[in-house]
Amino acid sequence: MIYATGQDWTRSSRKRVLLFGMSGLGKTHLSNMLRASGDWFHYSIDYRIGTRYMGELIADNFKREAMKVPLLRELLLSDSVYIASNITFDNLSPLSTYLGKPGSVTRGGLAFDDYMLRQNQHRAAEVSALLDTPYFIDRAQEIYRLPNFVCDSGGSICEVVDPEDSGDKVLNALERHLLMVWIKGSEAHTAELVRRFDRAPKPMYYEPEFLDRSFVQYRMENGLREDQVDPDAFIRWIYSRALDQRQPRYEAMARRGVTVTAEEVSDISTPEEFNALIARAIDRKEP
Repeated sequence: MIYATGQDWTRSSRKRVLLFGMSGLGKTHLSNMLRASGDWFHYSIDYRIGTRYMGELIADNFKREAMKVPLLRELLLSDSVYIASNITFDNLSPLSTYLGKPGSVTRGGLAFDDYMLRQNQHRAAEVSALLDTPYFIDRAQEIYRLPNFVCDSGGSICEVVDPEDSGDKVLNALERHLLMVWIKGSEAHTAELVRRFDRAPKPMYYEPEFLDRSFVQYRMENGLREDQVDPDAFIRWIYSRALDQRQPRYEAMARRGVTVTAEEVSDISTPEEFNALIARAIDRKEP
């Protein structure tokens, strides 16, 4: 780790962390709080994916839908209107809408092959965005003179790296430049995330083999053809299974860094409290 002890972290004039874990446990909350202090640069992986690497794909999808409307078609062909996504750190809906859900097209789903194409696009984009992290560390210092850096990773980070591979190029690059911090949720947190997702299911990225296997299993269990699958029903069904798959992958990643709990994170409201929490996490890490 780039900080051997809690004291090293506390004394450092350039604090650099990557937060990872399940979505909904506080990564973006902490990142926003640190950025608001004025001393931290907030690098959002999902924002980078949705702007630099998938922005054109997202906008083209909007245009594809607009071309189905005669009035908008005419305006687009004459360059009379401009269509773009308005992604922000707090609103990533254009990205998740583009990813979509597999299943019946008449119910708002995507044909599975089209869905997998978009999943693969997201995987490549996420890897690239993660590898851009060192560049943004330098940029934060050189341009903005911000000494501290927080990388707000997506919940799917564990799906695009191999946590068990000591030679994984993405993890090795991140570990050389930042302290990796796992925000670990309890069973109660997982249950609440599942309930929240059930109320408002949203698209997300899944590891390809797991996704393909799950889609086949779901259709076999329910006796459905691909075009009969209810997209929302399927992603509700797969969500808790995806969380179970991710847990050991997060644990393996955490061996390269430190672990804090979601309960500890919920008590943090200032950069000073955050720094104290990270120092404690470093010192309690087993050798």
